[in-house]
Amino acid sequence: MAEIITKIFFLIAVIDPLGSVPVFLEATKQLDQKHKKKVAIRASFIAFLILLFFIVVGQLILDGMDVTLDAFQISGGVILFLFALTMIFGEGKPESEKHLIHDYKHVTIFPVAIPSIASPGAIMAVVLLTDNNIYSIQQQAITTGLVIVVIVITMLILLGASLVQKRIGDYGITVISKVMGLILAAYAVQSILSGLKDFFVILK
Repeated sequence: MAEIITKIFFLIAVIDPLGSVPVFLEATKQLDQKHKKKVAIRASFIAFLILLFFIVVGQLILDGMDVTLDAFQISGGVILFLFALTMIFGEGKPESEKHLIHDYKHVTIFPVAIPSIASPGAIMAVVLLTDNNIYSIQQQAITTGLVIVVIVITMLILLGASLVQKRIGDYGITVISKVMGLILAAYAVQSILSGLKDFFVILK
């Protein structure tokens, strides 16, 4: 149970549902309420399909490239750590992704589904959490279920984005995103340390 709670908090940290609110509101500001709802639902569904694709195919790519578990843990941890640093010290997820919006008529896939929900960090995270060398099929199935839960939470938050914005505000959302970055950074460092530990044990 503790492992499931840890994973779901990690997924919430890396997907950062609240951080997607300002991006979603900016991207859909020219749409009526009906179309905003459609964008929230479709973007969440597409984001899940993207993450599911990497859950399934990510392992095949790693096996095909003959990447060792230690190398993957270290490199994955480094990438997640750099991603976390952009969340902590950068202008923040909401502001950085707002700049990506150029076509307000086609925003469902880009930037709402990707990179706002299915970010590079989220993609790397689901691949790390479903590695065949560490996790059983049952554990990977549970992780996939947790991804669905977090995506549904994200979708519900986007459906109530205007209310969330009024209650928390841009500043509050930015602060929460930076806290999520801290959690993500801690997990990334743990992944790097685990990889290094196992690597040096093999060398001995």
